[in-house]
Amino acid sequence: MAEHLPFPTDPSQPANLAEDTYRGQHRDHPGRHRDTGGCRRTPDGPQDLSVWATAQQTGPVQRRGRYVPESVKHPARMLPAIAAHAIAAYTRPGDLVLDPMCGIGTTLVEAIHAGRDAIGVEYEARWSNIADANITHAQHHGATGRASVVRGDATRLRSLLPAALTGQVALVVTSPPYGPTVHGLVRPGADGVAKFDNAYNDGTDNGNLAYRDLTGLTDGFEQILSGCAVLLRPGGTVVVTARPWRKNGQLVDLPSAVIAAGVRAGLIPTERCVALLAAVRDGRLVARPSFFQLQAVRKARTTGTPLHLITHEDVLIFCRPEKSASSAEPKCSRCESGCPEGTSCHADTGVQGNSGRRSG
Repeated sequence: MAEHLPFPTDPSQPANLAEDTYRGQHRDHPGRHRDTGGCRRTPDGPQDLSVWATAQQTGPVQRRGRYVPESVKHPARMLPAIAAHAIAAYTRPGDLVLDPMCGIGTTLVEAIHAGRDAIGVEYEARWSNIADANITHAQHHGATGRASVVRGDATRLRSLLPAALTGQVALVVTSPPYGPTVHGLVRPGADGVAKFDNAYNDGTDNGNLAYRDLTGLTDGFEQILSGCAVLLRPGGTVVVTARPWRKNGQLVDLPSAVIAAGVRAGLIPTERCVALLAAVRDGRLVARPSFFQLQAVRKARTTGTPLHLITHEDVLIFCRPEKSASSAEPKCSRCESGCPEGTSCHADTGVQGNSGRRSG
């Protein structure tokens, strides 16, 4: 994690960022296996930094011409540079990338532009339709990978996707929702500033994880990660972006809850990085806050609360362990996915994914 930054008088002004926060603290030598389950490490290099400089350009600039205009309506879009960084660092061309909560398809678009294949799952038809449009748009603009979106509940991932994908996914990139409403977009009017496109749906469908409390969200996300663990190849990687939020003034520690969910799902936490939501200029952070975030910080400081602007997301990285032959569980002779002999095989129970339709 980056060190705490100085508390500037004006929250919109840049803060100093120590140079040593850019040095990767957790990388091994190229090709070396970690001692935690044999998960592979990526080679040393510029991508191996614990702080990812993913907001050198604003979100709108990153998406301009690369995504269809309707993409801006999603309330919690992942920065394309975050997905692109993860894909470059943890996959090779031709690998398969999965986003089980793919929203407008950010992970999928960045994957196919990088020559990877991708599959996404999205709960809401509105966003899955936009994700489909973004995939088509990317392919018309030179993307060489293939991608598809399945509409459905990612907590039932194994019944949504073909059994043939078991053990085939190289990388999962996703992010859980931060509650039913987020900052969205603003429009000035005669009665002040109006907020719009700030909610996932109308709030009537409790199946959406965004409308659950922290316990319900964590339980659902654990189910999603459990499904991802089955689809991952041995040594495969899961990248989850998350950040705390405040509810009634209290900090909700979503990153820690995600780590616990990943462990319960059978994944091994290997790294905790930072994806910047601020630009780096001459060794200083230049914040890119939303209107409402800046307003909230200024109000808090007026009352004496030293609240900071959010300038990063936590990047929580897990892997599926590579078991040695001596310690591996018996594998099914039919599907090689780890089904114990004598039980129902995934090849019998898998449901073929349909062409259908996260936070991306």
